[in-house]
Amino acid sequence: MFNKQKSMTYLVTTILVVAYLLSACAPVATTTVKPTSPPPPTDTTMPEPTEKLMEEPEPTSELIVLTDGFERQVSLPEPAQRIVSIAPSNTEILFAVGAGPQVVGRDEFSDYPPEAVDITSVGSMYGDLNAENIIALEPDLVLAAMINSPEHVQALEDLGLTVFVLPNPMSMDDLYQILETAGKLTGREIEAATLVEGLKARVDAVISKLVDAEPVKVYYEVDGTDPNAPWTIGTGTFQDILIRMAGGENIAADVQGYVLFSLEELVARDPEVMIFSAGPWVSTTPESVSERAGWGDISAVVNEEVYGIDANWIDRPGPRMVDALEAMAMILHPERFE
Repeated sequence: MFNKQKSMTYLVTTILVVAYLLSACAPVATTTVKPTSPPPPTDTTMPEPTEKLMEEPEPTSELIVLTDGFERQVSLPEPAQRIVSIAPSNTEILFAVGAGPQVVGRDEFSDYPPEAVDITSVGSMYGDLNAENIIALEPDLVLAAMINSPEHVQALEDLGLTVFVLPNPMSMDDLYQILETAGKLTGREIEAATLVEGLKARVDAVISKLVDAEPVKVYYEVDGTDPNAPWTIGTGTFQDILIRMAGGENIAADVQGYVLFSLEELVARDPEVMIFSAGPWVSTTPESVSERAGWGDISAVVNEEVYGIDANWIDRPGPRMVDALEAMAMILHPERFE
């Protein structure tokens, strides 16, 4: 396993698998995972808009009819040209498939790619959306996510807006399909297909290195505000999918969704590696975990196998899930990436 560099950064991410950090990150304590060859630059996940990508897609007279994450059939007369995204993952996906120029509004938490911040904010995805601002933007599509409640989606539709809910991916194949769906909704099928092809190649490269790898027992912490009752994830989550694809064994695989886990149960299951969501709003660090009362006998803590991965990679269901997969695989099986 890796020896952690306790003098580096945990502010935005404690695990780095790409060749550079965002220039806005301030240096603090971190652990760096270095691949044997440089990973693809970020634009393989979030393509840099080229002159071709910046062009508006040609309108088509063919009706677009797709089933969304709420199992509703949604129709568009042509690819959407004015889109309001009300979830950060959706905004990332739209830019990833080349539809960034078509986004006229976004929720307040949409901060990636950086240029998304310059787009008009319409409020919070947690319900504090400004309907008047959304209507004023004259969108032909509001792109929602599973984190948006059915009530809020219905309220927007009652205002005469067309709303499509992107589902959460429960597998990499689901992610690819979601990206292709975004391409169809926006007239960016070619760009979406190119993106999916690149992501598949990266995923296949990871999987090929993990053939016959012995699974490593992993505890993934969503929130450790209360160390005696931390939040973790079970099956039915895309984080669990990432753990298994990266050669790990989720110690909470016998529970569903997001759950509170008692300290006693955590100690009994004794994970070999602990991974936590890292970000500017997260106070957890490898050092703070080692100081938690009652955690000193857990193998991951004893052996200093505690790592943070950028929450925006691992907790947002979008293209950067592949970044999270690469990071996690390097943590769990570093010998396979030497």
